[in-house]
Amino acid sequence: MGNTSKPKSAIPQLEKASKTELLRAVETSLGSSFSTDPIRPPPNPLLIVISGPSGVGKDAVIKKLREVRENLHFVVTATSRQMRPGEVDGKDYYFVSKEEFLSMVERDELLEYALVYGDYKGIPKKQIKEFAGKGYDIVLRVDIQGARTLRRILGNSAVFIFLVAETELELVKRLIDRKTETAESLLVRIATAREEVTHAENFDYIVVNAEGKLDSAVKLVESIIDAEKAKVRQRKPVL
Repeated sequence: MGNTSKPKSAIPQLEKASKTELLRAVETSLGSSFSTDPIRPPPNPLLIVISGPSGVGKDAVIKKLREVRENLHFVVTATSRQMRPGEVDGKDYYFVSKEEFLSMVERDELLEYALVYGDYKGIPKKQIKEFAGKGYDIVLRVDIQGARTLRRILGNSAVFIFLVAETELELVKRLIDRKTETAESLLVRIATAREEVTHAENFDYIVVNAEGKLDSAVKLVESIIDAEKAKVRQRKPVL
């Protein structure tokens, strides 16, 4: 009779071999080594646009997000308006004259800009390119008009998050509580805010910043960032 014994495997018995020996034996059997490169490359830096009507708490969400999330760069907007009490140049805004602002426009230094309530606001390109190049996610805080412009410029390459209050009444109460304007300008801002809420459909996500629940709103923003990082098809900002 012929030899019916099975050929011996190049892989040693599991109970007797070390992990290193097994790995080497498997690689030998397969004829190739196992790669140590990441199965998934690091996700692209995100460009995150946060907007919403006046009084919804955009600054509060941004401030808290800055405290709890690493590897984010919050772009400081340039503005031609006067500095308000408690604001810091270079932290809250870059405060420049109207002449300086218009010079920045001429030099194509701004991603977008707009005239808002009589003053100019704009987003410097330099910050975005510099920090995105270092692997940071970039956060832009803009008004509705700015978000509309950025959507036209960036398309779906950026993540657009719309902040809202829990109700229209609550939004109006917050605007009244600010007590920073005349009655006439307050009415204008309330009317504008009511109209701005209708633009939510132009965003990718809606986050409710309910009274007394700031942490929940910020956690939801973080969850959106994490979900975007886990996408198979990554967004890639094009400036």
